[in-house]
Amino acid sequence: MNEKVVVTGAAGFIGSNLCKMLLREGYSVIAVDNLLAGTVENLPDGVQFKQVDVCDSDFSRHVEGAKAVFHLAARNCLDDCAKNPVDTARINVMGTANVLQACVEYKIPHVIYSDTSAEYEGVDNFPSKTDEVKPMSIYACSKRGGALIAEGFKNYYGLTVTTVRYFNVYGPAQDWRRVIPPVMSAFTIKLLQGQSPFIYGDGQKRRDFIHVDDINRFHLKLLIEKKIQGGTYNLGSGKDISILEIFNKIENEIKSGLKPIFKPELSGEALRTLADISETCRTGWRPEVELEEGIKSFVAYTKERLSQE
Repeated sequence: MNEKVVVTGAAGFIGSNLCKMLLREGYSVIAVDNLLAGTVENLPDGVQFKQVDVCDSDFSRHVEGAKAVFHLAARNCLDDCAKNPVDTARINVMGTANVLQACVEYKIPHVIYSDTSAEYEGVDNFPSKTDEVKPMSIYACSKRGGALIAEGFKNYYGLTVTTVRYFNVYGPAQDWRRVIPPVMSAFTIKLLQGQSPFIYGDGQKRRDFIHVDDINRFHLKLLIEKKIQGGTYNLGSGKDISILEIFNKIENEIKSGLKPIFKPELSGEALRTLADISETCRTGWRPEVELEEGIKSFVAYTKERLSQE
């Protein structure tokens, strides 16, 4: 095959897993990352790595000749975004515009914009449908800004942009280096290290968890099937589960005997995430990784990675 695909944010969690899948499918992968959040260790052998910021003026030359560009690069930690709103806007809005401009310049056939379920922060109707958004946090608003810029490029330049909104993605290489890591990583690492993890609030907040392999199967489908390109899709499981239930499932796998420590609620967190995936499923995609199976493999992966540090 040897068709060229560009992935921005390639050294991060979802990006590095996407690179692995693309390589397995025979694509030539240009992996772009500035390494502020991602790590070189995440990148698989076989990618052509470019340490470049998506806001840089010389970014555009890296997309030349690509079949598609997956734009995952973003500042995405809620707390970090709230503390650095100007730089968040620079990366998530201006960086997105720079990527899209490069794609227009080099006539790239297709761009996949990685959006977020945080777009639904202020929406009380569940499951969340793609046509009703109400971002509240700095992070969510910056991603909405990127999505609106993408709409402008679609309408004005005729660029084919597909928007995918990730819900609570978990799996190998999930970033646990944040001050407050994603919940699946936070629980697993603490329990494996013999420490009680924190639960913020009473543990009754509910989340829609989706395995990264299911996310990337849809990414691959978008590369292959032209008829589904250009839409907006939710990527979740279509099921929600409480944070306390997630803790119990992970603890049942690890069997540490530890209990969580409950702390005050964090500001700005949604009480619930639940994706309406009906439109996504109409493409023929379905989430395949069951939560218990995903947790089992994630615990095994994390245990091995911790033993190497």
